[in-house]
Amino acid sequence: IDKIGADILRLWVASSDYTDDLRIGPEILKTFVETYRRLRNSLRWMIGALHYYNSAPMQTLDLSNLPILERFVLHRLAELDGGIRNAYKTYQYRYVISALSEFMNSDLSSFYFDIRKDALYCESYSSEKRLAALYTISEIFDRCVVWLAPVLCFTAEEAWLHRYPSKTGSVHLQDLPEQKADWLAPDIANKFDKILRVRRVVTGALEIERREKRIGSSLEAYPEIYITDSELRDAFDGLNVAEILITSGAKLRKDQAPAYAFTMLDSPGISVVPMLAEGKKCARSWRIVDDVGSDPNFPDLSARDAAAVREFDSLSDNLK
Repeated sequence: IDKIGADILRLWVASSDYTDDLRIGPEILKTFVETYRRLRNSLRWMIGALHYYNSAPMQTLDLSNLPILERFVLHRLAELDGGIRNAYKTYQYRYVISALSEFMNSDLSSFYFDIRKDALYCESYSSEKRLAALYTISEIFDRCVVWLAPVLCFTAEEAWLHRYPSKTGSVHLQDLPEQKADWLAPDIANKFDKILRVRRVVTGALEIERREKRIGSSLEAYPEIYITDSELRDAFDGLNVAEILITSGAKLRKDQAPAYAFTMLDSPGISVVPMLAEGKKCARSWRIVDDVGSDPNFPDLSARDAAAVREFDSLSDNLK
């Protein structure tokens, strides 16, 4: 306990199969140190993102007005809610830790948070996309901390009191958050199953470009994506493809892919030709777009970022 802390030891206990002989040792505990670190880092990132968030304007939120990405994440959160409630009722603590780790690492850190960093850091203060992301992150945080509290007692308490220092008291006095049946959206989940299949192939293609030092980050890329299945292509209808892929641009094509296109054996019908994005690099968002310098007062910024900076400047002036 002196070396790794009580919460990591509790994490090992909760993740162990109590119907079998328990195994413990330095190497086993090392894996739980890493699991704990990832969970804690996700909580820390959410606390930072929510620092200036005011939930009052979102109390009358119409769910149908949320971007589809937020609808998908809330669907996953609602699915997880049911599984975790049942796991605690039946003493399946291993499921709680496994499901939460998978959700926070795969669905959040490497997908949702990664995509929404641009909206959180670069959109204007009043941006509906930014506010929707903050609302969603707040809902995620409130649930994940309460779900983790029976296992990671001290970490959950620390995170909760950082977020709510004087409002609600200890996390251990909180009830499980209300279940939200209206968050469930299987049609949106089915749509994102297709989107994630395509995204995985694009990510594979861009990793090679990075490794070969043809690009530094995915924002330097403009992938052309050849998709033979019309249902896969249609899954992107109404979406900003580049935003989902975290590139500066992207193009979906239905014609035959060239022979040199990147493919994956387990994803037939999806081919990617990575290209360099054309335009100028925005000094604020690092996106490479055509409208950098369109605002003479901000020659290094895109039109979106220039408008955001102007709004922040206006807000700062009003506070003086």
